[in-house]
Amino acid sequence: MMSIIPALKWRYATKRMNGVKIPKEKMDIILEAISLAPTSFGLQPYTIIVIENKAMLEKIKPIAMRQPQITEASVLLVFAVWDSITMEKIEAYIAQIAKEREVTVASLDPVKDRMAEQLKNSDSDNLIWNAKQAYIALGFALVAAAVEQIDSTPMEGFDKALLDDVLQLKEKGLRSMLIMTLGYRDLKNDYLANLKKVRRPMESLFIEIK
Repeated sequence: MMSIIPALKWRYATKRMNGVKIPKEKMDIILEAISLAPTSFGLQPYTIIVIENKAMLEKIKPIAMRQPQITEASVLLVFAVWDSITMEKIEAYIAQIAKEREVTVASLDPVKDRMAEQLKNSDSDNLIWNAKQAYIALGFALVAAAVEQIDSTPMEGFDKALLDDVLQLKEKGLRSMLIMTLGYRDLKNDYLANLKKVRRPMESLFIEIK
C-alpha cells in the first residue's frame, strides 16, 4: 500500500489492462471506500453495480465505444443513480439512522423535513443532484484504488440508455451515470503508461486568500 501523494502520482487513466484478477481483500477496500464517500444528508442516492462476468463485459464493450479496458479489466463498476427521490426512500433512511444511532424516529423529524425539501424539485433536477453525489463516490474509488496500487479508468464515454437496458436498470429505478474499470496496467500496450503526468503549476491552479 502506498501513501496518498505517491499513489496519486502513480495513477493515471489506464488505457490498456492485462486481465489479472484483483485480490478480494483489495477489492473490498475499494468498495468500502465508496461506501464511506460523503453525500448530501448521507442519503447515498445511487447503487454501484460490480461486474466481473466476462460475457456481460463483452456485451458492454460496444456500448462503451469499444474501449479495450472494458473487457481487459478485472472489474467494471457502474455508478447508477436513483431516477427519483421519494418519501419512501427518505423514510427508510431515517429508520436506518434511528436504528443504528439508537434514537427514536420522531427525534429525526427535523432531518426528515429537510430531506423532504428535495421532493419539491423536479426529477430531472434531482437526477443532477444524485449524479453529483455519485461523482464524489467515484473520486473516493479512484483514490482508494491508487493507494492499493490498482489501476483504474473513469469513463463517461458510453451510451447510458443502452447500458440501462442491458443491466435492466430502469426496472430497479436506476440510471447509469458513469463507469470505472479496475485492474492492472498492460505496460507493453498502454501508450500512457510511461508518459509524465502533466498538471497545471500549483501557483496557477490555486488562489490563496489570507
